[in-house]
Amino acid sequence: MSLKRRNSGSFSVDDDAKPDLSPMIDCVFILLIFFIVTTVFQKPPGVEVNRPEARLGSVLEKNSILLAVTAESKVFYGGQEVGVGGIQNVVRPQLLEDDEMPVIIQADANALRGVVSDVEKQCLEAGVQQNKVTLATR
Repeated sequence: MSLKRRNSGSFSVDDDAKPDLSPMIDCVFILLIFFIVTTVFQKPPGVEVNRPEARLGSVLEKNSILLAVTAESKVFYGGQEVGVGGIQNVVRPQLLEDDEMPVIIQADANALRGVVSDVEKQCLEAGVQQNKVTLATR
């Protein structure tokens, strides 16, 4: 509410007065942009695997391609089964964005070693650098 002066010297109430919301909307958009930019966009493999244990390990980059090999030797990416033959179709488009993007293979401890080796070979054939293909452990 605001007061307006009439010609006769008295005041009247203006019912059309509203608070200015544009500064608050600006703050909300700035916060939204901040959270979008700081979020890491990493697509999980979509299945749980029982990873083998390792004696030595290292922390890997957050922005990477995650492939999962289940105990039944099925290959998953982003919750969908891609199979060994579909790995290159998954990896190549992401390498166009970043040619040094690492690939992390999350293989179940009971997965066939030959399938895990085939997954690694397909990643290398897709163009992933040899030192960027790693096997995830606990």
